[in-house]
Amino acid sequence: MLSDKLENITKYNIVSAKVSDFLKSLKPDVAIGHYEIDNTAYANIDVYQTRDIDLCKFEAHKKYIDIQMLLSGEERLDYTHVDGLIVSKEYDPERDVMFFKNSEEPFDTVSLTPFKFAVLYPYEAHRPQMNISGISKKVKKVVVKIKV
Repeated sequence: MLSDKLENITKYNIVSAKVSDFLKSLKPDVAIGHYEIDNTAYANIDVYQTRDIDLCKFEAHKKYIDIQMLLSGEERLDYTHVDGLIVSKEYDPERDVMFFKNSEEPFDTVSLTPFKFAVLYPYEAHRPQMNISGISKKVKKVVVKIKV
């Protein structure tokens, strides 16, 4: 997992010029929905309320790398390697997602704020959409999916 400010996104070779241009073009008032970027990447923009940690589960993907970035609000995102996690919902190839039971395995945390991104690889389980300090906040988030 890597995390940085949007202004530094071109420093990372996993991110194509089309993806970085798309992310840099976004403003907080962009419409929610699905956006095709190119033949290997797309984005979903959504609005939701952050939740308590016990309502959030670790998830992982096999076909796509995630780039998650908030356009407004703040949320906590935990991440860890999938090794050692116990699957709670088997991999769904249509949705490219599997879920894990929350465990006491060590994990790292990043706080997402507007225009700070996190890149998550398929071997990294992540638990997004969490409250910071137990306070639910409305967020607007873009998740870019890059085919591996």
